[in-house]
Amino acid sequence: MNRLNPLGAAILLATSCAVTAAETRPVLVIHGGAGVVRSDMTATIEADVRAALLKAVNAGYAELKSGKPALDAVTAAITVLEDDPNFNAGKGAVFTHDGHNELDSAIMDGSTLKAGAIAGVRTVRNPILLARSVMEKSPHVMMAGRGAEDFAKANGITLVEPAYFRTERRWQQLQKALAEEKAGVAHADPETAKHFGTVGAVALDRSGHLAAGTSTGGMTNKRFGRIGDSPVIGAGTYADANCAVSGTGWGEFYLRTVAAHSICMRVGLLKQPLAEAAAQVINKDIPKLGGDGGAIALAADGSMAMPFNTDGMFRAWVGADGVAHVAIYADEGDLAD
Repeated sequence: MNRLNPLGAAILLATSCAVTAAETRPVLVIHGGAGVVRSDMTATIEADVRAALLKAVNAGYAELKSGKPALDAVTAAITVLEDDPNFNAGKGAVFTHDGHNELDSAIMDGSTLKAGAIAGVRTVRNPILLARSVMEKSPHVMMAGRGAEDFAKANGITLVEPAYFRTERRWQQLQKALAEEKAGVAHADPETAKHFGTVGAVALDRSGHLAAGTSTGGMTNKRFGRIGDSPVIGAGTYADANCAVSGTGWGEFYLRTVAAHSICMRVGLLKQPLAEAAAQVINKDIPKLGGDGGAIALAADGSMAMPFNTDGMFRAWVGADGVAHVAIYADEGDLAD
């Protein structure tokens, strides 16, 4: 029987650990919403959006590169997007029928299945931070409205005056939607008509753990406290040991198909490749019911998928090459392998 001397054993252990560490390279994928209409994009807006996506993906990947967990990367990236008025999350969120900004968000840790979500808040600067606080500092998964804001105040989450979220662009979108509604005509603005604009992130850290997060202002002119898929675990946001997903699109259809969970179940139980699983749900199951949109998905092996069935989807990623990539339109392609 061969035996290793203590030095040989130590060398073998060190080599094994080095190989294990090398096998899990951090990966981050983010989105700033599907439903992009190429003809509506000005050069200025496109440049601003690309710069914001690059800033967000770099902020998140810096966390992963320093050895931080996937949750930190997701939080860092989404916070940048929530602070940028070009996206429908945080500052720059769309308005409800009554002229308010109501924000929803969720985050999930794939290694523990712990999750936190908030809905219908009006004074929380960064909803993703509150969602994470719900996950880490309460026995609950979801809080809504005034109660969620009380919890935010009790836990040191930054609150702002409602006027902080207002942008003239979003206000004019509401006025147009109200006028069209009164006249009984269809919305001419694609962003209003197609219910898009969510932001999200999925990450894989050095430990091989996955996480997902999503944040949104919902849909322009929404009524009656409407809540979409973004803060609903399994619909717009989900992560487990096999995959992580953040969706963006017509929320009612993501809710009905339990879209994010469906993708991960296909990967985990049916052993489908991530790209195949994501395409089935986003580009077949949801359109079959009349919905549309996109999603970002990330598997434990580092493979990525970014399906969408609109002109474009704001997205950025850092894969195994360690290089940040930004894309908007379908013909730009995704360097996902």
